[in-house]
Amino acid sequence: MTRALVVTAALVALAAAPAAAQPMPRTPDGRPDLSGVWHAINSAGANILPHHAEPGMPAGLGVVEGNEIPYTPAAAAKQRENDANRTKLDPVNKCWLPGVPRATYMGFPFQIVQTPGQVTILYEYAHAVRNVFMNSPHPKGPIEWWMGDSRGRWDGDTLVIDVVHFNDQTWFDKAGNHHSEQLHVIERYTPIDRDHLMYEVTVEDPKVFTRPWKMSMPLYRRIDRNMQILEYECAAFDEAFREGPAERR
Repeated sequence: MTRALVVTAALVALAAAPAAAQPMPRTPDGRPDLSGVWHAINSAGANILPHHAEPGMPAGLGVVEGNEIPYTPAAAAKQRENDANRTKLDPVNKCWLPGVPRATYMGFPFQIVQTPGQVTILYEYAHAVRNVFMNSPHPKGPIEWWMGDSRGRWDGDTLVIDVVHFNDQTWFDKAGNHHSEQLHVIERYTPIDRDHLMYEVTVEDPKVFTRPWKMSMPLYRRIDRNMQILEYECAAFDEAFREGPAERR
């Protein structure tokens, strides 16, 4: 084999080999720097449980641990009713805020902005914003907010966010999986490498579920050139749709 062929073969092999994963960069205070634009690539926004494809709903393997949501009998009946009437009842179809954790896996990218005292999460959908205040207590309730109240802390290299003070108007997905105002969510964002996070969620709600349950999924850093979150003006689009073609001209 000639020298040129040897060099060519080596370059081809190098190009075919997977690039070594790079560690997550760190902030000046030594914490993992999660700043950037992230995206969940799955069909959990349609249904967090395993499901077949149907019109408007892609198939999915599910993200719930054990593939079961431990509803009380009454809550399970409500989920079935929600699912049967999802076009009319899904809060997202009304352009309401999606809640937590649904905002993470709706199919839209989101951006994390990190400082030592606060982490802000900016969602492309409907300009939703979460301010995660670090190492501080929740305000005294009861308070009912669409996106809840988020308080963060570090557990080693994992960002842990405790979220309470929800209303009962949001769903976990299009399939009508729901909760009450007593929802309590604990999120864990754990770096795998520079461009991947493991996102884990523990859900509690004594009015709706018989026990806590979990879901998890990877999050992917968007490395597109000039990547940024854009605008999804859901309310404006919905208003224009309701006006009809004649009024939009």
